[in-house]
Amino acid sequence: MIVTQRTVAAFLTPEGFSQPAVSAVLREGSLVAEAGRYAAHALTSRGARRRTPLGSRPVRVGEPVLLVPGFLAGDSSLAPMSRSLRHQGFRTYRADIRANVGCTLGAAAQLEERLEEIAQRRGARVRIVGHSLGGMLARGVAARRPDLVAGIVTMGSPMLAPGAHHASLARSVDLLVRLNRAGMRRLMAEDCVAGQCAQESFEQARAVLPDDVDFTAIFSRRDGIVDWRACIDPAAVAVEVRSSHVGMAFDPAVITAVSAALRPRPVASAVEVDRGQSA
Repeated sequence: MIVTQRTVAAFLTPEGFSQPAVSAVLREGSLVAEAGRYAAHALTSRGARRRTPLGSRPVRVGEPVLLVPGFLAGDSSLAPMSRSLRHQGFRTYRADIRANVGCTLGAAAQLEERLEEIAQRRGARVRIVGHSLGGMLARGVAARRPDLVAGIVTMGSPMLAPGAHHASLARSVDLLVRLNRAGMRRLMAEDCVAGQCAQESFEQARAVLPDDVDFTAIFSRRDGIVDWRACIDPAAVAVEVRSSHVGMAFDPAVITAVSAALRPRPVASAVEVDRGQSA
């Protein structure tokens, strides 16, 4: 859903949003430090697990969790986050996406099938964590199939303005469109970025969510790939982090925010509600 200015549909960049400056991509250099922090955190966690009693396992937490990668990425990009969440007791699942480079509507349909499979297997609704484009796909499916989704957590997902992206990423999508025209049909087509497919995908990413579907939108003002303002959905609980766009997939601080968003929220007791009403 991110293309060059030659082909981008105007509705993908609503008024009030804009592409990050060309120099903004330099902020993505912080991902080296973020990767270092993850490595240090993983080493510390490994040592802690070695000191735990043999055979002990973390207590299972909440519903199953499906991780959805961003544009150009595959399931492996979220493997570090998956490992961290599993060590905390979450049961995580891959989206079965080798590379998120195809039709957005097709990817949404695949995601829905995967959700049906997991929900049936576990007998529970699923929570989705989506990075960038993955978060946009997650939001659309959650609005359409709330019977399958208990909540979503998006990370750097520009749902309000998919076209507000860095020029370097635009060139990547332009290449995919050209390859599609040349016969590689499984890649993103022009219709996915400037036609009916783009329109439907954008509408799905802004559809109304039921009240019983939790929604947390994680964003960073240091994001060098998308306009961070486009990541703050009015329907979500916004959580700010200090991370690069790419680094959100493994930054320990972001993983902590994701973990907090995935945990079941306490429900007020009837006594507390009555007291609140009588106050």
